[in-house]
Amino acid sequence: MSKKGGNQRPEMEGSVEASIIRIPPYHYIHVLDQNTNIARVEIGPLTYIRQDNERVLFMPVRMVMVPPRHYCVVLNPVARDDDNQVLFDQSGQAKLRHADLEIRLTEDPFPLYPGEEVQQDVTPLQIVFPDTALRLQALLDFEEVRGQKRVAGDEWLFEGPGTYIPRKEVAVLETIKATVIRENQAIRLRARKEGVDRGGVRRVTGEEWLVSKVGAYLPGAQEEVLDIVNAFILTDKKALHVRALRPFKDAGGRDRRTGEEWLVTIADREAHIPSVAEEVVGVVYVTTLSSRHYGVILDPVGHDGKPQLGQKRVVKGERSFFLQPGEQLEQGIQDVYVLSEEEGLVLRAVEAFNDTLEVRAEITRIQK
Repeated sequence: MSKKGGNQRPEMEGSVEASIIRIPPYHYIHVLDQNTNIARVEIGPLTYIRQDNERVLFMPVRMVMVPPRHYCVVLNPVARDDDNQVLFDQSGQAKLRHADLEIRLTEDPFPLYPGEEVQQDVTPLQIVFPDTALRLQALLDFEEVRGQKRVAGDEWLFEGPGTYIPRKEVAVLETIKATVIRENQAIRLRARKEGVDRGGVRRVTGEEWLVSKVGAYLPGAQEEVLDIVNAFILTDKKALHVRALRPFKDAGGRDRRTGEEWLVTIADREAHIPSVAEEVVGVVYVTTLSSRHYGVILDPVGHDGKPQLGQKRVVKGERSFFLQPGEQLEQGIQDVYVLSEEEGLVLRAVEAFNDTLEVRAEITRIQK
């Protein structure tokens, strides 16, 4: 609540119409000269004798006291010279910096001159703890003590540990706490506007990226934390099916194109954190064939990583494998034919192929 000079609640009993007013130490009153309509300050300790043309505006009130590690904000402060003395105009009225603010830290008790107001009461200074920061924004153009120039709209961080000393040109937007990154975790960040991130990389507005370094990460003034990404743990029985959202180079250094799909297995890495350029389609479980099973894979993926559309490949047990994206078993896992000495199979070729017998003789069969 703001306090206006002359409107404070008097701390001394008595009447403003009294001819003699005793002002204790560290108290003050405002006296209005009814001939000139100019109010002035009288500071105690003082026994004030009121003249006939004067009117006391209020009984003595206590001066404003700012203890150590506190501050207050004064609206319409008085103007001062280089020696910190109050300036007066030709008529004897204290000069005010109208509509301006002044932040006053620990100092001797001071009175409020006519026209001054306490916009913010005495408040403790804000302590910024380790792994915490204040996001600040410049309201006016100004130059810091260290010589760095700020323009209105600039944003930056005041990082702890430390005590933040407020300025009238700066607004505190929010308090930011560091995000702890554990093993097999990463945080997803987005740039609020163009700038350089904490790693020294140039970012454009809206760009997203991951930070996976273990420890506490304090985002910069132009960064915002979107989410914490947990890694997928891969085993010999579980793989990850991923799809590229845009062209990029994956963790293995291979270039991927938009829409490309592939598997990440334990042969690549034990834990996989999806980047911002890829999405997880699903988890693929291992397919296991015993010595009495086989399967026919449709559209198998070749050695170049591309699907061979329209082709088939027979996989015999004992074997364990993952179906690549786009592959599927024609009729699932099938049982082999077990023949006795008096049994046989009549086979028919459905397309031309080379049949290899145990004696390694090749017989060409023509599709019928």
